[in-house]
Amino acid sequence: MRTVGGILFLVATLALAAADASPQRRGGRYGFYRPSLQPNPHYDGAFMFCRIGFDNAPNGDGNGWFVDYPRADINLSFRFSELTVAAVSRGAEGEFNHAVYRLTDPEIDHCPFIMMTEPGGAHFSDEEANHLHDYLVRGGFLWADDFWGEYAWAHWENEIRKALPSGEFSLFDVPADHPIFHVLYDVRELPQIPSINFWLGTGGRTSERGADSAVPHARAISDPQGHMLVFMTHNTDFGDAFEREGDDHRYFDQFAAAGYAVGVDVLLYALTH
Repeated sequence: MRTVGGILFLVATLALAAADASPQRRGGRYGFYRPSLQPNPHYDGAFMFCRIGFDNAPNGDGNGWFVDYPRADINLSFRFSELTVAAVSRGAEGEFNHAVYRLTDPEIDHCPFIMMTEPGGAHFSDEEANHLHDYLVRGGFLWADDFWGEYAWAHWENEIRKALPSGEFSLFDVPADHPIFHVLYDVRELPQIPSINFWLGTGGRTSERGADSAVPHARAISDPQGHMLVFMTHNTDFGDAFEREGDDHRYFDQFAAAGYAVGVDVLLYALTH
């Protein structure tokens, strides 16, 4: 087990450039936006970062599934390969493979881990909710990250309950002593990580919605047997810690190590539980 002191090892090993990102705002992009994407790599049996592309609701709160894409996906895969012995999928030129799927794509069954960014704006059709339900109860794992304030939380909770009804699947705050925070790194406090643009533009503030998002939360949904199916990081933005690690050394020094400590623990937990 690596303790807080051991996490400093991450700071010495992290360095990659990253692309731009923006903080959330209520009433974000509506509908489905698909940036220019390459065909998804073929499944080769190794870990591959799988991101979910989703529709945005007109009353949602988020800029879209593609925020932090693709640098967060690539950087987390790179660090995961550096800091663990897990096999991580690469292409012919050595680049780290990553994929974007709709929830209705059967290929997500090859992904033991999927991630959604800015889920406070999401909208699930009945078909998508059914496929997500089936994926999760068969052993899949979802990490939902980067949504801020109570409005975004309420919207997301309504959408995820389409797939995992409250009568059967329990939602709870994840305590600091939960195994997910102690798989490799000993994470004792959930960091609040703002987008780099917000942090730079406000002189170092971390709560993107002021008092409405002052406290970061780690929440989860479990099945009736107590197995965690969904991990949710609310009022914090781990995607920017991955994506923007090389943009500003001050941002890097404050957020990268803490972000990757949680990221690596979550991936290992998803792959082993």
